[in-house]
Amino acid sequence: MYIDLEPGDYVTNPANQSWGVGQIQSIIGSKVTVNFENFGKQVLNIEKVTLKKLDNEQK
Repeated sequence: MYIDLEPGDYVTNPANQSWGVGQIQSIIGSKVTVNFENFGKQVLNIEKVTLKKLDNEQK
């Protein structure tokens, strides 16, 4: 499995837009810890949740 994410990247969860923008804190295997502006820290299984990576202009 290859994911194009790394700690420090900004993402959104398209299935939960109300969470707002999140910053990836860590990636261990398929577990990604993201701190979302409106929903706090979440540990997500990247095999079950699709995160959308934001570029610098989208933050």
